[in-house]
Amino acid sequence: MNSFGNHFRCTTFGESHGIALGVIIDGCPSQIPLTTSDIQPFLDRRRPGTGDLVTQRQETDTVEILSGVFEGKTTGTPIALLIRNTGHKSTDYEYLRHVFRPGHADRGYAEKYGCRDYRGGGRSSGRETAARVAAGALARIILSHHGISISGRICEIHGEPDPARFDEIIRMARDAGDSVGGVVEVVASGCPPGLGDPVFGKLDAVIAMALMSIGAVKGVEIGDGFVSAKRMGSENNDPMRKEGYLSNHAGGILGGISTGQDIIARIAVKPTPSIAKEQQTVTDEYHNATISVKGRHDPCIALRIVPVAEAMLALVIIDSILAHNRYLQSDRIKGMDRL
Repeated sequence: MNSFGNHFRCTTFGESHGIALGVIIDGCPSQIPLTTSDIQPFLDRRRPGTGDLVTQRQETDTVEILSGVFEGKTTGTPIALLIRNTGHKSTDYEYLRHVFRPGHADRGYAEKYGCRDYRGGGRSSGRETAARVAAGALARIILSHHGISISGRICEIHGEPDPARFDEIIRMARDAGDSVGGVVEVVASGCPPGLGDPVFGKLDAVIAMALMSIGAVKGVEIGDGFVSAKRMGSENNDPMRKEGYLSNHAGGILGGISTGQDIIARIAVKPTPSIAKEQQTVTDEYHNATISVKGRHDPCIALRIVPVAEAMLALVIIDSILAHNRYLQSDRIKGMDRL
């Protein structure tokens, strides 16, 4: 599947070493002010080459609006956003033509499709997320007009929660030819209660699916997540008074429906699989081999995944709001009827 959402539907396209990446957004409301300068800051946060601890691939990630906008406002028709690739060096990947990279989707793609794009992984590359960020930027712009904000942060790197040590840990791994993972938190604030559907359409289930669709993510928790399994019910429940909830262990979702509190999710981000350390692997003819992955790779994906996770959360929230127009007409979220 290359599409996400039902009412705010995004279809992404493009490969890491192709001509461009992009997204088609269908279902965006009309009359939303939109220019490239509204989207670009979000892409700038994700783009490569911004420091010595991220990949040195040089890409401006300049976004182009191809359709769906007239005189600076959305028209209600499909919006096409394009991000051209300019810094790819496909010849650098020639040595991988017949060798699978451990920890990557190389072997899985070959076994499923009978072929694979060895030039950086094609659609399985982290570069695919640029299109998600572009779509998420539009979702966040719409949400911000109505008091809903999305934020994210790095909670820990390689098990270390002290931000002052993040750079040190990543440099040590990089200098050793290795990589590290981390934990990232994303929060949606200002959401109305009532979003999401019971049983299979639970809001937390859709959020988990959206975040797990990011290539490097191997785990998702909502609210206190796995910590809740170690508590008593009396410790984990969120008490209520007429003023509202007194805590938020549930992460803003109960019974699959938003409570009106902050919606909180955390993701486990695996270490970058492309590392210089020699690893055991096989060729595409399944002969044993060893490999040391060369090239420009992030020693820690968590550093650049924050805007991607924010984008996916924003896409879930905007889609959920559009799916529940009855809430948009209520006094609780007055002013959102334009959506």
